[in-house]
Amino acid sequence: MQDRPTSLELIRAVREALELEVAPGLADARLRYRVLIAANVLGIVERELPGEDERLAAEFRALDALLGHEERRAPETLAALRQAVLDDARELCERIRRGEADAEPWRARVLACARETVAAKLAIDNPSAL
Repeated sequence: MQDRPTSLELIRAVREALELEVAPGLADARLRYRVLIAANVLGIVERELPGEDERLAAEFRALDALLGHEERRAPETLAALRQAVLDDARELCERIRRGEADAEPWRARVLACARETVAAKLAIDNPSAL
């Protein structure tokens, strides 16, 4: 573990400098837009890092329950957990393409899971869209 400033403190400092100091002073609208995009990306990372493992574990549990994999244990590492969530999401997409989510009661469960997942992702990517 590094001393202070932490990674999040560094990200926040750079984002704030871009938003509050750099962007307002730019006459070139195209460059100002790019600086604000960079600041937005840093804001996403700033919101994503804290609690990432808990959010991924919750998504893993929700997808596994939906797909009928309740007996699986969550992977130990963050990288393996990301991969497991990605694999489950791909399996869900394939099952939707095959028409398995067209009929109740699984359709309702798929829609509820999708709503929860989208809301969790929007809370990180674009909280104002909630």
